[in-house]
Amino acid sequence: MNLPKTPSLSRAVAFAAMAALLLFVLHPFVWLFLSTFKPEQELMQYPPALLPERYLFDAYVEVWNRIPLLDFFRNTVIFSVSVMVVSVFFDSMAGYAFARIRFKGSKVLFTLVLITMMIPFQVTMIPLFVEVFKLGLLDTYWGLILPRASSAFGIFLMRSFFVSLPKDLEESGRVDGLNEFRIYWSIMLPLCKPAMVTLGIFLLMNNWNDLLYPLMLTSQTDMRTLSAGLAMFVGQRTIEYGPTLAAATLSLLPLLVVYAFAQRFFVQSVSTSGLKG
Repeated sequence: MNLPKTPSLSRAVAFAAMAALLLFVLHPFVWLFLSTFKPEQELMQYPPALLPERYLFDAYVEVWNRIPLLDFFRNTVIFSVSVMVVSVFFDSMAGYAFARIRFKGSKVLFTLVLITMMIPFQVTMIPLFVEVFKLGLLDTYWGLILPRASSAFGIFLMRSFFVSLPKDLEESGRVDGLNEFRIYWSIMLPLCKPAMVTLGIFLLMNNWNDLLYPLMLTSQTDMRTLSAGLAMFVGQRTIEYGPTLAAATLSLLPLLVVYAFAQRFFVQSVSTSGLKG
């Protein structure tokens, strides 16, 4: 009769370390969620308490009554999901071209694309606003989507993944008489699912949580996104912490759900591509 093996000391230490790390990472989210049930005066007390003395839903009621939450949520979904889909498509095409197609000036052009990653948004925000204004796209979905139809980071990530794929795949496509776009669309792109999902989650998260960009390109309340809507609870001298935390929680929940289903693709993408230059 074989007795079950007892866990070694090293495994116990590793488990304790991971549990402590998990508690450290989850603590802000737990505090955020529990704080939404506290009254405003309890949020300001010192020292702060993790658990509320009594659970109230006043903050969520205030959010629902004060701002058009469903409109903000709709705008955020249309903006962030559209940017995600369009940018993944264009970034994958550009990444494939830089990785698999040899053309004059490709290295110089790719270097220029990477340089744009170092330029802060604050440098280009005024020219971007003027351009969108001249095109008559302020307070429109197209005005929010088109300037972010592609990204330097997305091109870099997709190129790194395409570089890791064997060249025999595209050679077999050329032997079969496929043109370059058919090779990209039918052979190479289906193999890039982990990288595409990873890039899509990054784009969705960045645009979902962005405040300055949609706040700059929208002035009408019915075109604001969730992050811009949260700014309505922040005044010049006062901040309504309860409604702000409640609205932040509602804004955070969809991202947590999406990430829970897609997190395994992050590891697959990085381990497969290795982010090769």
